[in-house]
Amino acid sequence: MPTPNRFLECLANLLRRRTRLVATLILSIPLAFAGCGQLVQKERELLFRVVPGTASWYGGMPDGVVEMNLPVASGGEPERDEHVNAWWWPATKPGAPAVLYLHGARWNLTGQLFRIQQLHDFGFSVLAIDYRGFGKSSGELPSEQTVYEDARLAWQHLKTLQPDPKKRLIYGHSLGGAIAIDLASQPGQQQQARGLIVESTFTTLADVAKSLSYPWLPLQLLLSQKFDAVDKIAQVGMPVLIVHGTSDRYVSSHFSEQLYAAAPPRKKLLLVEGGTHNNSMRIGESAYRRAFRELFGLTPAPA
Repeated sequence: MPTPNRFLECLANLLRRRTRLVATLILSIPLAFAGCGQLVQKERELLFRVVPGTASWYGGMPDGVVEMNLPVASGGEPERDEHVNAWWWPATKPGAPAVLYLHGARWNLTGQLFRIQQLHDFGFSVLAIDYRGFGKSSGELPSEQTVYEDARLAWQHLKTLQPDPKKRLIYGHSLGGAIAIDLASQPGQQQQARGLIVESTFTTLADVAKSLSYPWLPLQLLLSQKFDAVDKIAQVGMPVLIVHGTSDRYVSSHFSEQLYAAAPPRKKLLLVEGGTHNNSMRIGESAYRRAFRELFGLTPAPA
């Protein structure tokens, strides 16, 4: 079982150690171009904290999972050909609703299997991806822009796997929730999916970083990676299920309450009593199933 995602805690620790430096950077004349580039590089490394290789708790790919590579458009430059590694796990029942699974920072798909399996056990087909820079996907260091692009690429592929828009959902966990909200907020998406599910997610990256360090720091001016989920969720035109564990020590559940307040109608907030950053789907299984039925009108057959 994985330990909780610690990228936000590390960011907070860095800010505590270097508060004077951060304040100086904010108030000073703009940095030289090279210096800015180095700061952005370090910020992305700290944010995504990609762990290479296979997660220690990974027991192997279950029967029925199909692994594939989705090519990324390179603009006609062969040397820039890249791909996104994906797992497709079809449900036992033909024509079952399908979910696009978008993970958070640090762990690749081998560290996500327990949550992917839970969605499959609910009765969904699941398409899960590693963003470029994670797992077997190409690339070195992700960015906010590239993970958005990868999510949109995977969504286009899910449309071919499940052609019925009423049987397609988007799911994101932690940082993946902000990525899922970006995808769901794109123009025309309300006709393309049955609903959006976000779990253990925050409002903006700056908000959650300030909650773990110094609230007075104007981090929104410093951070290049914004992940502004709270503004984007207001543009989502499909039903939204927002889930958070009340005992999440890394991302407070009050962020999900703020996301819920900002979301348009046809929404549900599910606070899982005692749930942590990683286990709310498991311990809140019954409540999850009720929410699928009440909000989305879906009762997928258990695997």
